Amino acid sequence: MRGAGCTVNDLWDRNLDPQVARTRLRPIARGAISSQAGLMYAGAQCLTGLAVLLQFPSQCLWYGVPSLLLVGTYPLAKRVTHYPQVVLGLAFSWGALMGFPALGIDLVSNGQALQAAACLYASCVSWTVLYDMIYAHMDIKDDVKAGIKSIALRHDKDTKSVLTLLAFTQISLLAASGVITGATPFFFMGSCGGAAATLGTMIWRVQLKDPSNCWWWFKYGCLFTGGAIVSGLAGDVAIRRSEERQGSATRELT
Repeated sequence: MRGAGCTVNDLWDRNLDPQVARTRLRPIARGAISSQAGLMYAGAQCLTGLAVLLQFPSQCLWYGVPSLLLVGTYPLAKRVTHYPQVVLGLAFSWGALMGFPALGIDLVSNGQALQAAACLYASCVSWTVLYDMIYAHMDIKDDVKAGIKSIALRHDKDTKSVLTLLAFTQISLLAASGVITGATPFFFMGSCGGAAATLGTMIWRVQLKDPSNCWWWFKYGCLFTGGAIVSGLAGDVAIRRSEERQGSATRELT
């Protein structure tokens, strides 16, 4: 579905992309493929996504379909607001919600799960806005000429302060989801601590006036932070399963 979102974005921006150096060679923008072909390809991508979605519990379908609205409206947001990255974050982070019904957990009837999902989703949204704000700095000069709005343009003078606030928000909400679910200390040290270290380094080191440096941190920064979060989660799961096995063995002995 991310691929479908990219195709839809390219369709909406087919007249804007030629005005931006980074995007002027995209297939639709340079005329390599027609808008009709792009639309057909987007439809094929959506059908493929639906085929995958149908492999999961049926309730996933009802949770997944609303995300299409966000996927389709993101390209429009950059025309009317300086915060299209928020809409992008809402769309990209939808998987944080989908994981619960995929495991058979009904968010409507399970209040604790709903709280954890909300915190995790909001954390991912903050993270997406953070790294896409750095991404937006690559095009800031061309965006002004093309009339494209972005959070980078709105907060050009205080970008690093905004990035710091977003990082704090992301980590706080991630920690909140851990508290709600009873995560082990390994999660807070690995996932939350690792995210703090990697995001702090990125915000400190990124050179916002250098497009190539922004691209490097956009490309690898999310991998560093994502790797830390995944490592903490993996360790947390391993510890919990070990404790469960020990508990089962103790009960068998007694």
